[in-house]
Amino acid sequence: MARIVTANLNGIRSAARKGFFDWLATLDADIVCVQELKAQAGDISPEMHNFDRLKGWFHCAAKKGYSGVGLYSRHHPLRVIEGLGMPDIDEEGRYLQLDFEALSVVSLYLPSGSSSPERQAAKFSFMERFLPHLAKLAANGRECVVCGDWNIAHREIDLKNWKSNQKNSGFLPEERAWLSSVLGELGWVDVYRRLYPEAGGEGYTWWSNRGQAWIKNVGWRIDYQLATPMVAAQALKAAVYKTQRFSDHAPLVIDYGFEL
Repeated sequence: MARIVTANLNGIRSAARKGFFDWLATLDADIVCVQELKAQAGDISPEMHNFDRLKGWFHCAAKKGYSGVGLYSRHHPLRVIEGLGMPDIDEEGRYLQLDFEALSVVSLYLPSGSSSPERQAAKFSFMERFLPHLAKLAANGRECVVCGDWNIAHREIDLKNWKSNQKNSGFLPEERAWLSSVLGELGWVDVYRRLYPEAGGEGYTWWSNRGQAWIKNVGWRIDYQLATPMVAAQALKAAVYKTQRFSDHAPLVIDYGFEL
């Protein structure tokens, strides 16, 4: 069995102080994808680099205290790919890929467009350029899992207040249609939704810090593990961990019936 975890940390140092790595050490995970490091390479302590037989690789943003992704693995990869080869995207630290013998795993942090029209335009630009890359990943003959914060709730079931959010970033018609293309035309599989097609609030992975969103479970499901069909077919179970809070997101843990 292989256990893969994805979690937006909203700051790796903050999550560490809140017990994220202590919790992770109890999981017996094989691969852990993290997003929104908000740290430079020099800020990541030795304890954050290697723990519980997991070794970490990181793609930090050029801007201090911003974005960044990481990937931990128990198995040494054959290849590490940092970035997409697109300077404006890569300087924000949004893509990291580890290639193993039979599987590629990606930690992805798709931009949010909620802060300004300019950031929404940057999000659309990322989506437009990332779609061909996803097509290549799906068609290159390797099995793959893309884990991360996609910043898009796909369907009405994926967020509590869908009616009032139809004109807001993260649930715009264009964003939802793009994700439908990823899952439809390109053939990627939303692993959690495959396992639990009717799951609602129990699948939410992000809650606004405004009001009482967490307490009332007024959330969004925007953190996914998207996999090639053969990998997705071997998913056994999935869960969103909500017992402790390390971030405004919650980790998504999925067990697969294959060995790395």
